[in-house]
Amino acid sequence: MDKKNLELISSISFWENEIEITPIKGGITNQNFLVTDNSKKYFVRIGNDIPEHLVFRANEVQASIAASKIGVSPDLLFYNKSIQIFKYVEGLTFNSENIKKNLDEIIKLLKKVHNSIPEKLIGQSVIFWVFHVIRNYKKFLDENSSVYIKILPDLLNKAQKLEEKSSPFEIVFGHNDLLPANFIQNDQQLWLIDWEYAGFNTPLFDLGGLASNNEFSENEEIFLLENYFEKKLSSELSEKYRAVKCASLLRETMWSMVSEITSNIDFDYKTYTNENLIKFDKAMKEI
Repeated sequence: MDKKNLELISSISFWENEIEITPIKGGITNQNFLVTDNSKKYFVRIGNDIPEHLVFRANEVQASIAASKIGVSPDLLFYNKSIQIFKYVEGLTFNSENIKKNLDEIIKLLKKVHNSIPEKLIGQSVIFWVFHVIRNYKKFLDENSSVYIKILPDLLNKAQKLEEKSSPFEIVFGHNDLLPANFIQNDQQLWLIDWEYAGFNTPLFDLGGLASNNEFSENEEIFLLENYFEKKLSSELSEKYRAVKCASLLRETMWSMVSEITSNIDFDYKTYTNENLIKFDKAMKEI
């Protein structure tokens, strides 16, 4: 374990006893730990602001608090600019198969997130606008001599077309990072964690991200959309959805391109970039 992280976690005044710290593997943005304080367990996340990804911890904290108030996320017990301590949830961390098996429950959870969190938010919030994020990533990649510079103009041109196809937009409060590992299920309920990209957005971004991150079939996507919106899928909604889904794939691709340059986490971002670029190209051809 990194000595610096060990010292940071140990220095927090929150602890009551001598603590045991265990790294939790799998994070590709932050470093996460299970901390045991006597018989009590806590989930600890270490991470400062990441301006290149438009991640600001003050926004994550407010979203996490609001999510816990509506009962979908564990309680945030302590935080400062670089560390967050949550009540630990013991349960099954989802994979893609778990997502598909529990899709009814996930749809209900997402609708609760989208519609109820704004009632609990305090202070300034943000809009997570995927097309702005893509433009911002393009500037960062240009300025930092990315190996992908030659393909960026084409990607930006495609993003502009997707923005035109998907407008006008309904706006809700989105989680905006629906990877399967952000869902945990125990005897109590289904939980949704990791709110660093949370902000106001079109619901189609969460729905498209959920589908693309878990390789939904066409029938599974139709089920997702018709049950979320509680009506038959129209050609207009289908077209908007597919455009936003493409944008979510492009954003994930460019997120990885940027992470290739900036991240110190031991993860194969180059392969992840290529995998998502292939998914994006395939989705674009289907529009």
